[in-house]
Amino acid sequence: MLNYLSRRLPDFPWDTLADVTVLARSHPGGMVDLSVGTPVDDTPAFIRAALEGASNAPGYPTVWGSDALHEAVIGYLRRRWGAPELNHRHITTAIGTKEVVGWLPTLLGLGPGDLVVFPSLAYPTYEVGAIMVGAKTLRADTPAEVTGKPALIWINSPANPHGAVLGVDEMRAWVAFARETGAILASDECYGEFGWDAEPVSVLDTRVNDGDLTGLLDVFSASKRSNLAGYRAGFLAGDPVLVQELVALRKHLGMMVSAPVQAALAAALGDQRHVDAQRAIYQRRRSVMAAALTGVGFRVEASQGGLYLWATRDEHGRQSVAWLAERGILTAPGDFYGPTGTSFIRVAMTETDERIDAGAARLA
Repeated sequence: MLNYLSRRLPDFPWDTLADVTVLARSHPGGMVDLSVGTPVDDTPAFIRAALEGASNAPGYPTVWGSDALHEAVIGYLRRRWGAPELNHRHITTAIGTKEVVGWLPTLLGLGPGDLVVFPSLAYPTYEVGAIMVGAKTLRADTPAEVTGKPALIWINSPANPHGAVLGVDEMRAWVAFARETGAILASDECYGEFGWDAEPVSVLDTRVNDGDLTGLLDVFSASKRSNLAGYRAGFLAGDPVLVQELVALRKHLGMMVSAPVQAALAAALGDQRHVDAQRAIYQRRRSVMAAALTGVGFRVEASQGGLYLWATRDEHGRQSVAWLAERGILTAPGDFYGPTGTSFIRVAMTETDERIDAGAARLA
């Protein structure tokens, strides 16, 4: 059975970078790793203190989350993302949002007769989650591109890999389409705090949903905004009927975020200053690397938000990856994310300032 499942899944993308990784590491100045979007800056001290302060946790945590965490989530969503009036039934925790992306089709009971829609260029785990249940998949960037009746639609803004940001009208169109077709609309907003050339909008925003959350799920992570990737701290918010159905299932499966991590997440959501400071760090790195890439003939497209530059020299992305690896810079080929990404590379801003500057100097 396990072999059967593994054969159904695509190769893990980063396993295909073994040769160019060796090449990049052989550079005399060491490798500048811009291939993976994992934060490298310190977790803020006040968040670590909240984790430590809650470390005496002998009992089991709840699947849905503590009262303190719910209050922090509700306050954050209303204050930052224009959500309507929420209560505890609208909220549950997630063990990092990759867990939700991978397991949501299973938890929703989808199967071979169901259709899962996700963007044409997308985080690979949207497809993996659908493959795990044998569902059909379709890549689409607008409702007009969807054929058939979907059971689950994923949207992602700012998007991984290319950083495009959906506006209010585009989000409203997806909400209307999901309701017309009876689909659940799940919005992955883990990069929401990082808009550069456009302001991200949440599916919870009343301008998008008219105050009605029926059929809507906001999937949110603190990994990027608060450098908490190692904590696996996320949450879901949206349609209370749907959220409570997921809570009931997750109780059976033991999908619990630890009590100390819940306390840390509550602290993180209550403070915007550290997010603004991290934004400034990423913005500086982005400016340095964008200038370096354009200086050697790359063109940066989309990239309105998020932590990546989506770049091309109108050649196969794997060729660009190899060229940069010769200079000790490791990036991700665009074909990781879909067939239309073949001529692109994704360049992450998740290296230290020193390594970003080193990579830019090599290109200069």
